[in-house]
Amino acid sequence: MTVLIIGGSGFLGSELVRQSTAAGHTTAATFASRPGSAAAAAWHALDLRDPGRIEAVMAEVRPRVVVNATSREADWAVTAEGPIRLAMTAARYGIPLVHVSSDAVFSGMDRIHYDETCVPDPLTAYGAAKAAAETGVRLVHPDAVIARTSLIIGDRRSAHVRLVHDLAAGARTGVLFTDDIRCPVHVGDLAAALLELAASHAHGVHHLAGDDAVSRYELGVLIARRDGLDASRLPTSLRADSRLPRALDVRLDSRATQQQLRTTLRGARQFLA
Repeated sequence: MTVLIIGGSGFLGSELVRQSTAAGHTTAATFASRPGSAAAAAWHALDLRDPGRIEAVMAEVRPRVVVNATSREADWAVTAEGPIRLAMTAARYGIPLVHVSSDAVFSGMDRIHYDETCVPDPLTAYGAAKAAAETGVRLVHPDAVIARTSLIIGDRRSAHVRLVHDLAAGARTGVLFTDDIRCPVHVGDLAAALLELAASHAHGVHHLAGDDAVSRYELGVLIARRDGLDASRLPTSLRADSRLPRALDVRLDSRATQQQLRTTLRGARQFLA
């Protein structure tokens, strides 16, 4: 099977490339600024704002499936419009697409538990861009998979792990919110689940998050203990008291998707033990 991973040089993308090549798949991956380190993959420069380049990469690789793991925060042209351009091209070639989305599409205002049937109601520009991408992808490629996930945790390439290390070392200012709750997932579990969905006949919305709901502070403490850091050095605060708009408590319910998978989506208390 030939797999094309969009955003293959990023944190999640690198793990997708590693697992795809380890499974013996012919693997191609794209990058925005520089290729990843995996020599077993064929690397292609790609700007999702350029439909001609999307077409060229797709025509050259001729993948069996495409996994889109790229995002550029609230950059609308890349995060919202780029996946739609990609989905249009994949649909034209008849290629299955797995598009990675985020729990940022939910507000946590009227509920805290969100399953795959819940309608997005984002609070932030990033969440709005991800929600727009979901809508566009499903419109132009009805058989695509929309895979929503939460905080992605692994080694120090993970943004949250880097933050915890920097805060514990006093190398960065900031706080870990005690009232900002998510369902983190391990990057290895997430990549395996995405590739499993890609190899199946799945379509529609799927939630891929761990089953432990933890605050960013509790997650920081778990990371600190795993990595031998002094958790008492981690500063705390309430997001509700800050001026940073974001949902407070959003818990992706992944039970329906988990029942379809061989891959186990471990909770943070398990994979950080």
